[in-house]
Amino acid sequence: MAERSGVNGPSVSKYVLRVVVLAYLLFLLVLPVVLIGWKTFQHGLGPFFDALTTHEALHAFQVTFIVALWAVALNTVFGVGTAILLVRHRFPGKRILNAVIDLPLAVSPVVVGLALILVYGRFSSFGGWLEDHGIKIIFSTPGMVLATVFVALPLVVRAVVPVLEEMGDEQEQAAQTLGAGRWQTFRRITVPGIRSALAYGIVLCLARALGEYGAVAVVSGRLVGQTQTLTLYVEERFQNFEQPAAFAAATALALIAIVSLLVIKLLQRKAD
Repeated sequence: MAERSGVNGPSVSKYVLRVVVLAYLLFLLVLPVVLIGWKTFQHGLGPFFDALTTHEALHAFQVTFIVALWAVALNTVFGVGTAILLVRHRFPGKRILNAVIDLPLAVSPVVVGLALILVYGRFSSFGGWLEDHGIKIIFSTPGMVLATVFVALPLVVRAVVPVLEEMGDEQEQAAQTLGAGRWQTFRRITVPGIRSALAYGIVLCLARALGEYGAVAVVSGRLVGQTQTLTLYVEERFQNFEQPAAFAAATALALIAIVSLLVIKLLQRKAD
């Protein structure tokens, strides 16, 4: 009897753990998403496409993708440059920079939006000077881009740094010894080596940018038809009791997230 309980004990614990994890994911993640999908398509595909082809919805899509693409482009350039700086160079304050990169993961996006208003707002010294010269940051697209860049800042860096460390710099040094310039070495040696990790970081950054709400809600002003992203559109329609439009936009965001997840998994397999 003692031997049988000893054999079955770990097995029972394993199945209990599986049930707990699956139940947790079911009620926290799967059930809400499935319910939104059911609410969206309960009357067919027609209302779904009608809700997403209104002027307000199309404009929200446009603003969302403009902000996201700018954020991804800026974070890609900054992320690759910062990763190379952290891995290939030694300088005073390197540990501080490495820690600051992760700051957006710890700071609330709402706090980020408020901080941007304090720096770039109309009533701040710098923001007032910019507006006097015709450059409006807050309650416009540039402010939304800055907010999105901040919240997605670490993603490309943290995806590329481990790969650069694993690569080493022997091939880069050999290329420079043979007469290759820095740009040529970067283009022919560094970029091919980090290609999969870079693509992985870009997809993560894009997914984060498309779904950002808190910081964008603070700096955008939530102006319908002007500075309203898709996440803000979902909230605005739901609060105005236009649930079909809210569910349709939420489902579109969920589908984008699922596609991003599939792309990430494919990139991980290629990297492995």
